Amino acid sequence: MRSFKEFWKDETGIGTVEMILILVVLIGLVLIFKKQLTNLVNSIFKTITNKAGQI
Repeated sequence: MRSFKEFWKDETGIGTVEMILILVVLIGLVLIFKKQLTNLVNSIFKTITNKAGQI
């Protein structure tokens, strides 16, 4: 029972778990909004290309 309590209070791996959860959420958001993100990036690159041609 004592070893279980020590394991429960051990927080050495918490940072790793948090990072993995954050990455999972970010990847999920990218997959959900993939089309909108693609349209946004394409629009930005078109604007950059047009403005660069004017200089």
